[in-house]
Amino acid sequence: MDENSSKQHRLLIALVLVLLFGVIVLQYVCPSSDCQLLHLGSLSSKSGSNYFGSRGERYDIGLSGKDPYVAEDGALARFVPRFNFTIADLSRLVDFNIKGDDVIVFLHIQKTGGTTFGRHLVRNIQLERPCECHAGQKKCTCYRPGKKETWLFSRFSTGWSCGLHADWTELTNCVPSLMNTREPPKIPAVPRRNYYYITILRDPVWRYLSEWRHVQRGATWKASLHVCDGRTPTLAELPSCYPGDDWSGCSLQDFMDCPYNLANNRQVRMLADLSLVGCYNVSTLGEDGRWAMLLESAKRNLRRMAFFGLTEYQRKTQYLFERTFRLAFIAPFTQLNGTRAASVEVALETQRQIRQLNKWDVELYEYARDLFLQRFQVARQHERRRARKRRQQERRRLRGRIGQQGIGRPVTVWPGDKPPWTEAQTGEVISTHPEMKQQGRGGGETTDWWDREDNSSMEDYMNNVEQWQ
Repeated sequence: MDENSSKQHRLLIALVLVLLFGVIVLQYVCPSSDCQLLHLGSLSSKSGSNYFGSRGERYDIGLSGKDPYVAEDGALARFVPRFNFTIADLSRLVDFNIKGDDVIVFLHIQKTGGTTFGRHLVRNIQLERPCECHAGQKKCTCYRPGKKETWLFSRFSTGWSCGLHADWTELTNCVPSLMNTREPPKIPAVPRRNYYYITILRDPVWRYLSEWRHVQRGATWKASLHVCDGRTPTLAELPSCYPGDDWSGCSLQDFMDCPYNLANNRQVRMLADLSLVGCYNVSTLGEDGRWAMLLESAKRNLRRMAFFGLTEYQRKTQYLFERTFRLAFIAPFTQLNGTRAASVEVALETQRQIRQLNKWDVELYEYARDLFLQRFQVARQHERRRARKRRQQERRRLRGRIGQQGIGRPVTVWPGDKPPWTEAQTGEVISTHPEMKQQGRGGGETTDWWDREDNSSMEDYMNNVEQWQ
């Protein structure tokens, strides 16, 4: 008896040691937050499986019935739109042809989570020909199937080819000519490429704090070109906030006090057409008039972009990208809130001052958030409507088969709205019920419950926003 207990004790110790060894190896192989992707399997087992349709849409078919997009970001239980958008603005789908000549252009705004999203683009998309990424190399090779041509213009594919963190003004003037130089069109006189611009935005206060912490650690973007109307700004047009090589160790107050700090309202400036206001020459317009024009330009460009996401809405960002481009990600996006900016304790008065410094970014973000959530709502409604239509078609086929097998036989009809069988997202399970009564087909014409069409439309959505939490 004692010998058996001793063997069991040794076996238990061995199992514990193996477990500890595995944890240690895992930390070396997959450090930091990257390992959060490893919980994918457990997620699928808890919430059911999902699949991607032929056009890249993601359909959740978990038997739990829980919406994976609900409360992923702590949003309000009922979203009430503030802005009116056209149907074209809300139903965003593009005919992206990765085998043709189309190019996705990623406008990477500093400290918006663009590095993470950029890695998703080159490492986490299901492709016929995946991007080739090698250890120790910053850039990946993202070729089209059967061609040595790139379909992605981004930091991790083509590098900073148009300048470090090039903005909308720089990219729209640089990318087409650069791509035509690197990959000349077969017929020079005929433009052949479609350029689909995408970007990520972030809450202005947290983005600003994140940039301050980044600069405080000694980072700079002095290599940025800021090209506008064919030239870079002069030192008088764009003065520096610090005399040395960098601004390491700067306090938050010093960061906020510099009137030339490009961190102020960075998102508006990087998304607007700077040519409209004389580029970096601030003497042509008053400050408020200048920023008002830039804000309207940024809103217009944002609406016309093929896609934009929000750092605070990772799962919805993934969903809308997949639906827009009909591409599917391999692993789900993860909502990470443990950033360096989140660890900064900032007084409420200081936060108010930051919001005031970035008031144009705040207005743009509120506009972008409203458009983003409305697009998500419309996309989900369209998806549910398609799923409903598929179920109705399947029920009609089932009814037709039953009718062919027993013409003239009485059929059972449930007196209420729906028969007492359960309906899962993946199909219907039919059962009998003692209260079901017989009704002959020769009687009065009736409308079966499965024939009732949902007449909801875009107009219904615009008038009555669906509760999605």
